[in-house]
Amino acid sequence: MPSASSKLYADDVSLLVVTLDTNPFFWSTFPFPFAEFLSQVLAFLNSILLLGQLNQVIVIATGCNSCGYIYDSTSDKNHGSTTGTMPALYSNLLHNLDEFLARDRQLDADAAHAPGTVPSSLLSGSLSMALCYIQRAFRSGPMPPQPRILCLRGVADGPEQYVAIMNAIFSAQHSTVPIDSCYIGSNNSAFLQQASYITGGIYYKPPQLDGLYQYLSTVFATDLYSRAFLRLPKSVGVDFRASCFCHKQTIDMGYVCSVCLSIFCEHHDKCSTCGSVFGQAQLDASAADRQRKA
Repeated sequence: MPSASSKLYADDVSLLVVTLDTNPFFWSTFPFPFAEFLSQVLAFLNSILLLGQLNQVIVIATGCNSCGYIYDSTSDKNHGSTTGTMPALYSNLLHNLDEFLARDRQLDADAAHAPGTVPSSLLSGSLSMALCYIQRAFRSGPMPPQPRILCLRGVADGPEQYVAIMNAIFSAQHSTVPIDSCYIGSNNSAFLQQASYITGGIYYKPPQLDGLYQYLSTVFATDLYSRAFLRLPKSVGVDFRASCFCHKQTIDMGYVCSVCLSIFCEHHDKCSTCGSVFGQAQLDASAADRQRKA
C-alpha cells in the first residue's frame, strides 16, 4: 500500500514577504504622508505576527536605486517584547529603514533624473529578493510555511523593468507563490495587476488611505488556506499591455519576434535580442486585444 503523500505546507503558518515602496520622489509629492502610511503598515505587520506564534514576516525596502532587507522576524527572537514603549518590530524596522534611505539617497546623488519626473522604484529587484528568500525557506525543512508576497506600491510602473518583472512573475507562478498587490497611487498598476492575476493573488486599490490598516487587515492578512472560504475582492479588469524592448514604452500594437518573443513598437529588419530576421506580419502585442478578437 503506497504511503500517503506529505502535504507541501504547514497550513497554520504563514511566511509574508512585504515589499515596501520608499521612493522619496513619490512621497514628497503624494498627499498622504509617508509617516502615516508607515505607521499603519507597522500595525498590520504586528497583527500578522500576533495571529500565529510561528508566522514569519520579511520586509524589503524598494528604493529608486537599490533594494534591501530591513526586517526579518526569524532573526528577532523576541519580536513581542518591548524596547522602552515601542515594540522591537517597530524599533528594529525603523532603524534599518533609516539606514537604507540614507544609502539609497547617496546612490541617488550620482543618478541623473529628468526634472519634474518621478523615477520608478525597483520593483523587479524587490520581487527577485523576495523569491530568493522564499526559495531558501523551501529548503529549510519538509513543511515550510505558506509563502506569499505583498507589494505595497505607489509609484507608477517603469516600462524599462518590464522584462525583469515578468520574469519574476512567472518564477512566482512556477513556485506557486501568490503575489498580492496593494496599490495606493492615483492610477492602477498594470504590472501589479498582471502579477496578481497570473499568480492567483489579490490586487486591491484602497479607496481611502485613512483606513489603510483596515483594508490591509481584512484583505491581505488572510492566510492562503482561509481564502477559499471568504469573498475577497477581485480585479474588475487587468491591463495586459506590454512594453516594447526598443523604447521601453507601453504599447497596444507592435511587432513580436517569433523566436524569442521580444516586442518592438517599430518594424526592424533583425531582432536586437536574438538576431533573427523579422517577417512583414504585424502582430498584436496586447494579450487583452487578442482575447477580445478571439
